Amino acid sequence: MKALRNYLDKIKPNFEEGGKFHAFRSVFDGFETFLFVPNTTSKSGTHIHDAIDSKRIMSMVVIALIPALLFGMYNVGYQHFRATGIEGSFIELFGYGFLAVLPKIIVSYVVGLGIEFVVAQWKNEEIQEGFLVSGILIPMIVPVDCPLWMLAIATAFSVIFAKEVFGGTGMNVFNVALITRAFLFFAYPTKMSGDAVWVSGDSIFGLGQTVDGLTVATPLGIAKTSPVAPDFSWDMVTGLIPGSIGETSVIAIAIGAVILLWTGIASWKTMLSVFVGGALMAWIFNVAGPDTAVAHMPWYEHLVLGGFCFGAVFMATDPVTSARTETGKYIYGLLIGAMAIIIRVLNPGYPEGMMLAILLMNIFAPLIDYCVVQSNINRRAKRVAAK
Repeated sequence: MKALRNYLDKIKPNFEEGGKFHAFRSVFDGFETFLFVPNTTSKSGTHIHDAIDSKRIMSMVVIALIPALLFGMYNVGYQHFRATGIEGSFIELFGYGFLAVLPKIIVSYVVGLGIEFVVAQWKNEEIQEGFLVSGILIPMIVPVDCPLWMLAIATAFSVIFAKEVFGGTGMNVFNVALITRAFLFFAYPTKMSGDAVWVSGDSIFGLGQTVDGLTVATPLGIAKTSPVAPDFSWDMVTGLIPGSIGETSVIAIAIGAVILLWTGIASWKTMLSVFVGGALMAWIFNVAGPDTAVAHMPWYEHLVLGGFCFGAVFMATDPVTSARTETGKYIYGLLIGAMAIIIRVLNPGYPEGMMLAILLMNIFAPLIDYCVVQSNINRRAKRVAAK
């Protein structure tokens, strides 16, 4: 590492003002501060100086996502081999999934980071690090059959219109990854829902078998179209079911949740409240809901199916778009969990609900914080007036 540090110090003058590569100063700064914690401090004002900056936080979130990503790769291969009726070893299943998912990760990062680099150079600012997380989240929340060109368009749209126009990282109102998914869902619904998008039907470098018209329904899809909800299975917990790439395994997501909570990056108040709100609303529908299969699913099935766990752990806890007051985190999480189940049960054309619930509450997060702060101010004013 010392040799790398010395090399960066040697070439750094070329990227500073007056250097022959000064036009790429933002690019160099982005790579340097990603590899090493900056040793510069602010010259004026009051600031907290800490070795844990936003790049380190984003890197830790990426690490927390790795278990769900790796399992998602295996499950992509598992679902393909199972649907085509051919046998395969663990290496073949994982290798197939790795080759199927890797292009989506590359497209997400190339498009998203490319736009971030261009904007940073244009504004003569540092490259913002928020897309380190968004870039890996985007491939994990789409079906494996999502075409790469669609993913590229949706990623570009979300980075430009959900992030950069608001001022970049820390200024965006909506979760960038969820805007990508929402764009795909409403612009190309046939590639984001139905029974034909969850299993890859292609052979990849000799792995698997090319088959046209593979159809496999997700458990939530079955619950929306069948008079009887699917029975609970431990596959719903392990993740060996059809679904978006990174959203199926509760166990892998739980490992990521432990990492986020142990490092203090995510709020346990928000995370817990989402599950409580979802369980409570699912129980209410069980008792007094409409006579549909999805309404009468057990509350624990609602929590382990679809993107509920993934959204609660990695999306609802986004520090930029979620509530920031301590009391507000409880309210924000409860409303997300409840709204996700309401959308699932009452919207006949949409078997999921977590994406829309989080995006809706992104809008109300500032209002929740305002009400909490104003309530505290009013209580203190009353105490002062009573003295």
